[in-house]
Amino acid sequence: MFRMLALALLVAVAAAAPAEIKKDPIDYDHDGVALQGWLVYDDSFSGQRPAVLVVHQWTGITDYELMRAGMLAELGYVAFVADIYGKGVSPVPRSEAGQWAGKFRSDRPLFRARVGRALDVMKQNKLVDSERTAAIGYCFGGGAVLELARSGAEVSGVVSFHGGLNTPTPEDARNIKGKVLVLHGADDPVDPLTDVVALVEEMRAGGVDYHIVLYGDAVHSFTQPSAGSDKSRGSAYDEKADKRSWEHMKQFFEELFGKF
Repeated sequence: MFRMLALALLVAVAAAAPAEIKKDPIDYDHDGVALQGWLVYDDSFSGQRPAVLVVHQWTGITDYELMRAGMLAELGYVAFVADIYGKGVSPVPRSEAGQWAGKFRSDRPLFRARVGRALDVMKQNKLVDSERTAAIGYCFGGGAVLELARSGAEVSGVVSFHGGLNTPTPEDARNIKGKVLVLHGADDPVDPLTDVVALVEEMRAGGVDYHIVLYGDAVHSFTQPSAGSDKSRGSAYDEKADKRSWEHMKQFFEELFGKF
């Protein structure tokens, strides 16, 4: 009798055990460059599910991107943190970050291809419903997901958080197949309102289903606590804008994928 009760207790404890967020390194390559991304998911879910590509800021993959991927996994999505720079290159020192980011910003075909390769790797994973995918990015990564959309990639939607908005080929907006959500600081001096206006014109001309949200008094990097609190520097964390932008992203994904 005691053994049966003990067994029943073990089964009950196992059933009540919290789900674990898995973070698996994934090696892949693009054009001869070795890359390493991270697949992040809740192992309590079964079957295929919608997936979100996460593109890093200008310092490469850090704990920040993995944290955001974990938050997505807690919502039920599979998240794949893309590697744009190369395996072992991140995190990049801030003194070198501009050079790395500039390499891709000055070569938009390479930029698009590198992000597109990560999207393909994510779609090929057995956990992913390849017909229901999205991409988000922060700063450099925000610009990356917009370029991914402009490339004509088969993706349901993209979300830019305080990302780079400009492009040398605005006419490519006509290639965009999914929806676009831009979450931006109204006082961002790095990617100013003139760029926002240019993006509106680009999206209109391309016939894109787009939505832009501006957060008052928010500057660049408003979702990143590591940016500090001094807004006079042009980059600073803003707790309200951070929380509001995440909620706007969640609503956007619910529109794309429904509840599951």
